[in-house]
Amino acid sequence: MSLLNIIKKQLIEVIEWTDDSRDTLSYRWPDEDQEIKNGAQLIVRESQQVQFVAAGQYADLFQPGKHTLSTENIPVLSTIMGWKYGFESPFKCDIYYLNTRLFTGNKWGTANPVMMRDRDFGVVRLRAFGTYDFRIVAPAKFLKEVAGTDQNFRLDEFADTMRSRIVSVFTEALARAGVPALDVAHRYAELGDALLPLINPAMREKYGLEITSFVLENVSVPPEVEQAIDKRSSMSVIGNLNDYVKYQMGVAMGQGGEAGAAATMPAQMAMGFGMAQEMVRSMQGGGASPAAAAAAASAPAAAAGLEVFTPEQAAQLLGVSLEDVMAAIIAGDLKARKMGNAWRIANSALEAFLHG
Repeated sequence: MSLLNIIKKQLIEVIEWTDDSRDTLSYRWPDEDQEIKNGAQLIVRESQQVQFVAAGQYADLFQPGKHTLSTENIPVLSTIMGWKYGFESPFKCDIYYLNTRLFTGNKWGTANPVMMRDRDFGVVRLRAFGTYDFRIVAPAKFLKEVAGTDQNFRLDEFADTMRSRIVSVFTEALARAGVPALDVAHRYAELGDALLPLINPAMREKYGLEITSFVLENVSVPPEVEQAIDKRSSMSVIGNLNDYVKYQMGVAMGQGGEAGAAATMPAQMAMGFGMAQEMVRSMQGGGASPAAAAAAASAPAAAAGLEVFTPEQAAQLLGVSLEDVMAAIIAGDLKARKMGNAWRIANSALEAFLHG
């Protein structure tokens, strides 16, 4: 082999890259200590960009097309390399191909709950997950902050890192948006679109990426918050309390035994409060003393929000001493049950009124 052929083999005349992986984000051209020939052809296909890096500095960026490398179309590189009047000899330079197509269906999610301030629940912990689509929009920034000098930077290498960065930006954006936790569930699509303008500036500035689609698939709260939401929903579903009490009593009668007695206690109390209110109305209409009517009215009204009472609560509601309440319990005038180290009285206001 002649010396001329050996020299030619050491010179790069055509630079191109065909991506057959579909998951490569950036690819460093393998020069293998070869030099690029003056006038070499650079081929950049659609959905590709090429970034030149010389002496550790980011030089010229090439868009799709066929380019002849000369001082006319590599001005930044010419300045870095000191070619003031053009160049004739071969040169070395790192060449990075970047895949600018849209990478779709990437998953993200919170490994741990994120803290946020909510107007309904105060400080609450949220978990969230979904998908996002992205593309590279600033090659130099992406190479510097994400891919580095990796020869073949693939999506699977980037997935975990990107997921944590997405969660960080999402958390900050959600806090700035101020959307209540209860509203998130039925505003997934709307919220995803609303968060894009908040997420993208940070993604472009920090990583050279643009999120084109951000999808929330689920946002969940801790179990105790879910229980509070369920209780609130249950109260809304109950609606008419009288109908609900009748239903509960009917079910309890069908069960019978201790289970039926335990199940009917809330219904009995609700019925008792209703009877007491009727008696108050009749006493007021029948000329009973205002003090007696007020006492009768205050007891069920104050107790309406409770299912069981302690002796202290019963004494306070009835306006009597604790000793009187305990004496009534011992005498059997008040129904009570010892639970743990404390007494609990069911329907004490009604019983005390009836036995007044």
